[in-house]
Amino acid sequence: MSDDRITAYARAMFDVASAEGNLASIGDELFRFARALEGSDELRNALTDPHLPASRRQQIVEDLLGGKAQPATVALVGMAVGLGRARELPAIIDSLVGMAAAESGKAVAEVRSAIELTEDQRNRLAEALGRTTGQQVDIKVVIDPSVLGGLVTTVGDTVIDGSVRSRLEQLKHAF
Repeated sequence: MSDDRITAYARAMFDVASAEGNLASIGDELFRFARALEGSDELRNALTDPHLPASRRQQIVEDLLGGKAQPATVALVGMAVGLGRARELPAIIDSLVGMAAAESGKAVAEVRSAIELTEDQRNRLAEALGRTTGQQVDIKVVIDPSVLGGLVTTVGDTVIDGSVRSRLEQLKHAF
């Protein structure tokens, strides 16, 4: 799908989330869903299977998110899946997250961690990244067990790899 179409879908989803009055929370839920979709071949295949009727693909979304996410989040994902845009959903959602951050004058930092971060850890990390980048930073955490420990942070094109896995790889190469 072209960048213009991705941006148009992201703008429409952004407008709905803004109208709901809960852009930050819906954006976080959408971001987590996009990462789950990227990380699961089974889910991606089910939601992009042209042989499954759109209603069945939407039911999969409802089964996964219903009761765990806000109704607006479920509706937005279901709409995109129903329109055959599941394959592009991560790019659409990343664009939406970028729009939300830009509107609040922030940069987006994707943080990969083996465990969920506490609110205090998120705040301290956002503060440290803010000092480093010179911008306020909106933290989006992705739970990634392969990190083992520590964090891998991406802000724009900059990657800061402070993971245990990376350090072990460095030691392995040193020997």
